Amino acid sequence: MRFQVAELAEIRERVHAGPGEKATAAQKAKGKLTARERIGLLLDEGSFHEVEPLRRHRATGFGLEAKRPYTDGVVTGWGTVQGRTVFVYAHDFRIFGGALGEAHATKIHKIMDMAISAGAPLVSLNDGAGARIQEGVSALAGYGGIFQRNTKASGVIPQISVMLGPCAGGAAYSPALTDFVFMVRETSQMFITGPDVVKAVTGEEITQNGLGGADVHAETSGVCHFAYDDEETCLDEVRYLLSLLPGNNRETPPSVPSEDPPDRRCEALVDLVPVDGNRPYDMRQVIEEIVDDGEFLEVHERWATNIICALTRLGGQVVGIVANQPRSLAGVLDIEASEKAARFVQLCDAFSIPLVTLLDVPGFLPGVGQEHGGIIRHGAKLLYAYCDATVPRISLILRKAYGGAYIVMDSQSIGADLTYAWPTNEIAVMGAEGAANVIFRRQIAEADDPEAKRAELVKAYKAELMHPYYAAERGLVDDVIDPAETREVLISSLTMLRTKHADRPARKHGNPPQ
Repeated sequence: MRFQVAELAEIRERVHAGPGEKATAAQKAKGKLTARERIGLLLDEGSFHEVEPLRRHRATGFGLEAKRPYTDGVVTGWGTVQGRTVFVYAHDFRIFGGALGEAHATKIHKIMDMAISAGAPLVSLNDGAGARIQEGVSALAGYGGIFQRNTKASGVIPQISVMLGPCAGGAAYSPALTDFVFMVRETSQMFITGPDVVKAVTGEEITQNGLGGADVHAETSGVCHFAYDDEETCLDEVRYLLSLLPGNNRETPPSVPSEDPPDRRCEALVDLVPVDGNRPYDMRQVIEEIVDDGEFLEVHERWATNIICALTRLGGQVVGIVANQPRSLAGVLDIEASEKAARFVQLCDAFSIPLVTLLDVPGFLPGVGQEHGGIIRHGAKLLYAYCDATVPRISLILRKAYGGAYIVMDSQSIGADLTYAWPTNEIAVMGAEGAANVIFRRQIAEADDPEAKRAELVKAYKAELMHPYYAAERGLVDDVIDPAETREVLISSLTMLRTKHADRPARKHGNPPQ
């Protein structure tokens, strides 16, 4: 027995050492950590339990039978993040370039099944060269099994993909099926077809980072939710995100005691938001003033910047915030903003995260490009997401809320539990100037001084239909509040709604707009 235990210890040492110093040096030369170093940064110290470290492939041909390293290029297991169970798999680029073969895929399938059964988040640390070509269709089938499990786990457990190297071809669809995608600049890329194929087919020349780097996906495509300069910062932010998410869809997000008083007055808000609806301001400053200790995690910060989606805490409880951003395109809704907010609303609803919506929206972005691009169906995605959500929902109208955008942004008519407004609110079909031009077109045209007449009629329209209490008088706003009381009102309302229960209609699933 002692001899066999010693042999086991020797094998384990070889497993942990990996394929050798040369391969490790090559990994480090690219500015990348090893798979085990990454797991060590992600999980609490000493908490990792590895699954199938001795697994080796059984493939033959093309020299594979002579090269059968332990782990087969992927490290799988579970550990804890801030004491809560998390499952993880990490590609080891030093072994077969992290390429996926049959044994490699089977290990991933197993850890995904374990995560679903245990009801705990799954984090994938991606650094692989795609399918293992030498194993042919078996490798492709392995990806199919991953995609099927990604879909099965969707809305059941949080799934986080961390891109720490290349991810090309069909492999890129697994991160796209997960809840969040993190990327590291310069070292991680995602694309379906690489630069060589693009050049051969279209004649366009582009680098890997220019085609599918972190900044491209964070700013242009929207594939990446978070982008960072180094792996250490990236993995630390993954830990922070996990602290805001429940283990599964049957749990509520973890609450923490807050030293920020729930009745703290937000006097700065009175001067922060201009009364003039045409003057911009930074909605992030409003959020910072309201939430616990001014801390929030913005999702898709650099994509569709005219809307803000963020996870934060109010009174120690996790909430999701959706807010128009007047500093970008005046806060209008367009195709990308609608898609961004719709998916965030669905995420919050799936994991029992209450929603707070902050409105300052002049409408949907007009233009041929928007209409031809399908703003109708894309805007309907956000409408569908809100209407379908059963979590506590509170909306707050800061300034303007015009037209269909007012309805879509969680108005009371589509199911918001509570709707509040500041005294600066303007809720209407459209702005007063546009409304006056339509309603009083003839009177303005026939007037001796059309401009003076227009100004007079605009003022009259505002006084009649756009005063701050018009919606409240008709029960479409539950209360008009002092901006300084915003934090206290939101926290007390969320506390009341914590036990909210809503029955869904009997159906297999809905058919949301695409």
